Amino acid sequence: MDQRSAWLERAIQRWEQALMRTAYAYLGDFALAEDAVQETFLKAWRARDRFRGEAEEKTWLMRIAINTCKDIRRGAWFRHIDPAASLDRLPEGSVPFTPEEDAITRAVLTLPAKLRAVVILHCFQGLTGDETAKVLGISRSTVFERLQKARAVIQRELEG
Repeated sequence: MDQRSAWLERAIQRWEQALMRTAYAYLGDFALAEDAVQETFLKAWRARDRFRGEAEEKTWLMRIAINTCKDIRRGAWFRHIDPAASLDRLPEGSVPFTPEEDAITRAVLTLPAKLRAVVILHCFQGLTGDETAKVLGISRSTVFERLQKARAVIQRELEG
């Protein structure tokens, strides 16, 4: 097995579930999320030699995944599906959702795409503010502004 194939196998084992949850939350469709994750790994495998290590591997893969999801959302097919996400279709996490986590996650899935992406990457995937900014191609201050807006929207929705 060559180095690139070994890297791909390791990356899939390590990051597939996190990428799948992110893609599903972003797209709201399980089949499209699977396609996005496969496309993400294919793009990463092709570009592996150009990866300079300036960012963490997870950050690099998340950026590819988010860009792939954006491409899918721009496509004509995406306009013909129901983007309402169902938590029942999300891939299993390492710990089951509590009722409170379920309510918060459902509220996050109703956020506008820009706010939802920041919350998913920073809060659910554990990326730092700087890493989230790199993935989304925005400034660190914009990340925290969007997080603040998202928290306010989620709080209003949970109180209502």
